[in-house]
Amino acid sequence: MSTPRRVLEIASNSVASALAAQQGGADRIELFDNLAEGGTTPSQGSIAVARDRLQIPLFVLIRPRPGDFLYTALETEIMLRDIAYCRALGCDGVVIGALEADGGIDTVLCRELVSAAGPLGITFHRAFDAARDLPAALEQVVTLGCQRILSSGGQASALAGADTLAALVAQAGDRIAMMAGAGITAANIMEVAERSGCVELHASAKATQRSAMHHHNPALLGLSPDWIATDVAQVSALRAVLDNRDNRDGGS
Repeated sequence: MSTPRRVLEIASNSVASALAAQQGGADRIELFDNLAEGGTTPSQGSIAVARDRLQIPLFVLIRPRPGDFLYTALETEIMLRDIAYCRALGCDGVVIGALEADGGIDTVLCRELVSAAGPLGITFHRAFDAARDLPAALEQVVTLGCQRILSSGGQASALAGADTLAALVAQAGDRIAMMAGAGITAANIMEVAERSGCVELHASAKATQRSAMHHHNPALLGLSPDWIATDVAQVSALRAVLDNRDNRDGGS
């Protein structure tokens, strides 16, 4: 029996990162902003240009602010408008998630977000990892009709949470996909995939981009002119590892 081809999603914190991911062989993009704060919804301009330039599926993170996943009515309105914009542009999917104060999935709010998305694909993001009870949370997310859950198994990295992910994969069966993410590199991606049983893998493949500026204001000591972005070579390395193993295992 052949192994399904493993899917590589790249978390891209800009349009440039998304294009680098596409060049490196990514299967799908999660577009967001504010990588250092766990990700927030990117600008409308970024979403529009990414939609114009990408030939691979584009999923957009719907998260109005950093911090927890307990949202107000005002934040809900913002998320609904962002989803409407993504839908109007023809994005392939959105990435959502919300919790109740006691750590359960906020199924009422999430159903509203899923309904707003209509035909778009839905990934439930790592709000899942912040839930009180992961097996119970999985059952709640299944009822929402999401296609996948991005998770590290509730740990700081997918490698650390691989055994928990394996249990969640078994629980999920064919009802929903578990996508392993957090701390995935070319050096550990196959260990994560094989130990967890996840067919979908999520990585940022990030590297520091050095500023070409010759002038720097010495008064701005705490503000680096450099930034973080997806690196084509790292994406290519991730893709090569997955493809080599898929070919060896007879994946299609």
